[in-house]
Amino acid sequence: MTAPRVIVVGDLITDVVAVLTGPPVTGSDTAATIRFTGGGQAANTAAWLGALGVPVTLVGAVGDDGPGRDRVAELERGGVDCAVAQLPDVPTGTVIVLASAAERTMITERGANLRLSPQAVEAALDAAPDAAHLHLSGYTLLDAASRPAGLRALGAARERGLTVSVDAASAAPLRRVGATAFLSWVRDVDLLLVNAAEATVLAGGLDPAAQGRALSVSARRVVVKRGAAGAVWVDRDAVIAVAPARRMAVVDPTGAGDAFAAGLLAAWLAGASPEAALRRAGDFGASAVSQVGARPPV
Repeated sequence: MTAPRVIVVGDLITDVVAVLTGPPVTGSDTAATIRFTGGGQAANTAAWLGALGVPVTLVGAVGDDGPGRDRVAELERGGVDCAVAQLPDVPTGTVIVLASAAERTMITERGANLRLSPQAVEAALDAAPDAAHLHLSGYTLLDAASRPAGLRALGAARERGLTVSVDAASAAPLRRVGATAFLSWVRDVDLLLVNAAEATVLAGGLDPAAQGRALSVSARRVVVKRGAAGAVWVDRDAVIAVAPARRMAVVDPTGAGDAFAAGLLAAWLAGASPEAALRRAGDFGASAVSQVGARPPV
């Protein structure tokens, strides 16, 4: 039986990943391994879903430029259907990622991603009658320019009877828009994914299970990603599942949460229990941190 199609909405980016050999030396040189790769939270999740054999469509925007065409082509080679607008007079988004084994810092120009339109989202859903689930990158909601497209994605998915998940994306922009606003936008989504920092912004400095319970007032199911400490699933039926992380040597944490989201969605949409879905998600998150870049191995 063919898996249901997943529509993923959000950013498609060029990542310039610098895996540092040590802390940056201000005013001088720091050695690093540098790679130009495809990135963007939504595109990364779509790429991992494609690698799993899940039918997936990415809805996004790039510039009408070489990097944009390259980003679309590499996704299509990986089995992702691309409903990606190529827009003139605006560049494809770029992120400079400064990464170490412990953490990564992102310096972002979202570029064409800010021009994603509600009409493009609507058209992509109309063209995918086999879709059963929509996954939205929170970055689309966190910037005022792309927010109408994100809100339309959530509304259109509900109108069509799709289940919906949202990844909260990033703590700093969440803090800027505020927990009250963000939680109002994602109210009653089927699944909300947050990492530890995002959970603290949205629910305060509680333990992960308590954060999940607090957030389940807004979302039907909540997964708190805790990196090396594993993950916690909480839902409104009082189901709480905890999964430890797989032990892996960390090369680059970029995109680990996106790979985790893909593994979780693939398992959950196939009917897996919360415990099994978390284990599958952890396997893919571990695979992501063992390599440079945010995409599945070619």
